[in-house]
Amino acid sequence: MVRKTQGIQLLPTLLAIAGLGALSLAFTGNAAPRSALRRGLLSRNAEEEEKPTGHQVKNAGSFQTDPEEMALQQKVREHQENAVKLDAATEVRTLVQYNHGFAVMSTNSASMPGFPGGSVVGFAPDEKGRPLFSFSSMSSHTQDLMKDKRCSLTVAAKEFKGAADGRVNLIGEAVPIESEEEIAEAKATYLKKHPKAFWVEFGDFTWYRMEVQNVRYVGGFARAGGLSAEAYAGATPDPIAGFSAGVAGHMNDDHREATMAMVRNYIGIDVEDAEITALDSLGMYVKVSRTPKAADQMQQFKLRLPFIRKLENRKDAKDVIVEMTRASAEFMPKKENA
Repeated sequence: MVRKTQGIQLLPTLLAIAGLGALSLAFTGNAAPRSALRRGLLSRNAEEEEKPTGHQVKNAGSFQTDPEEMALQQKVREHQENAVKLDAATEVRTLVQYNHGFAVMSTNSASMPGFPGGSVVGFAPDEKGRPLFSFSSMSSHTQDLMKDKRCSLTVAAKEFKGAADGRVNLIGEAVPIESEEEIAEAKATYLKKHPKAFWVEFGDFTWYRMEVQNVRYVGGFARAGGLSAEAYAGATPDPIAGFSAGVAGHMNDDHREATMAMVRNYIGIDVEDAEITALDSLGMYVKVSRTPKAADQMQQFKLRLPFIRKLENRKDAKDVIVEMTRASAEFMPKKENA
């Protein structure tokens, strides 16, 4: 059962106004399943009544949508609701693991009490997903943490370009690492992520580790929720996502038409362009462009395209994409003669 609390109220107005583009933005992914709530993965009070949330559009009743377009939207929406995805904890842990290593740390300002401070900082997650930092004693965020260790770290997906892309807010406390053994481990982990970080050897830099107490996640439009610290720490990053950028780049540069054909074959919608933004072991996210029937403006939105089987390694990624491309050959866009 897919949890539909977030974003479901968008349906009447988005169907009427924005067509499939906005509809798919609302339904490309869904918040975590209700079963996750029951298992305590999401830190929502089970006794708290869920109130409708989302974007409201006024005076939507005057807009009309072509019946065939409405039927197509419904078909795609149902596909997206049932498209297999990583579970919430794995998706969050994966995003943090494969981020480029920089994020925004928010602290309680020591110099301006009552105001927040914000700094772009380098970090690397340890085996439990806890961010590790090397901070100069002169930095404002270090001064803030010395007075109040409470903080948050906002981490965007490596491919982040806008509101349709994922981001995570880790909330907790950043404390100095005291043990020499733990410092050595932290340094090794950090330098794998930031091999040119020569400053970690400077005498006025101190190693910090953030103890995560809560997690907030936004996976795109109408995909948001919370995650317990235990669920986050217990999750394992998806291995395929670690090399997805190279696969996506190759497909986008050399085989864009193949992606368009796969979208048509497996999701059932014709698109004018398709760009793979991310891959994992269960499928890929594709940013597509299309002009809805009876509309004059092209729209862009993301779709989830599941793989025909779970990927285990890099070879699987190539084999499955080739297999799906061949199965979609009849939908390959015709190239115009020069």
